Amino acid sequence: MMATQPNAYLRTKVMTAGPAELKLMLFDGAIKFAQQGKAGIEAKDYSAAFEGISRCQSIIMELINALNHDADPKLCARLAGLYTFMYNRLTDTSTNRDPVILQEVIGLLEYERETWSQLLKQLAEENAQASKMQATPNATPADPKATTLPPNGSLIGGTVSFQG
Repeated sequence: MMATQPNAYLRTKVMTAGPAELKLMLFDGAIKFAQQGKAGIEAKDYSAAFEGISRCQSIIMELINALNHDADPKLCARLAGLYTFMYNRLTDTSTNRDPVILQEVIGLLEYERETWSQLLKQLAEENAQASKMQATPNATPADPKATTLPPNGSLIGGTVSFQG
């Protein structure tokens, strides 16, 4: 009964997460499994090493498949190259049983996770600031000739007409 508790929690967490949080969870999982693979290599438990490395490779493949090349082809090509490099290094790790190679992949995954985390934090801050903005009094979107400025004199959120 206790073993099903974390799975139910994880299932709920995944089902309620947005796409951005899901990507962060993928990075967390990849790091966790890569570390398990490294621990398996160091302990000469090659079954555990294979399991961790294989699961990490599966997550990296999911990251590759989730790229939206229509949104930003250049960025996606770079990320696909990075993820493919990591995938290949994991294959090298399995073949050579070298924890140093695996640590290289872990470092890259941690860097990507931190970058993604910072991006999410920045977006949350921008959304919070945007939600604090108030609409301009006496100006309606349907009134294209409105000339009302916000009380502080800035044009953010205001409507100005330059028609004579």
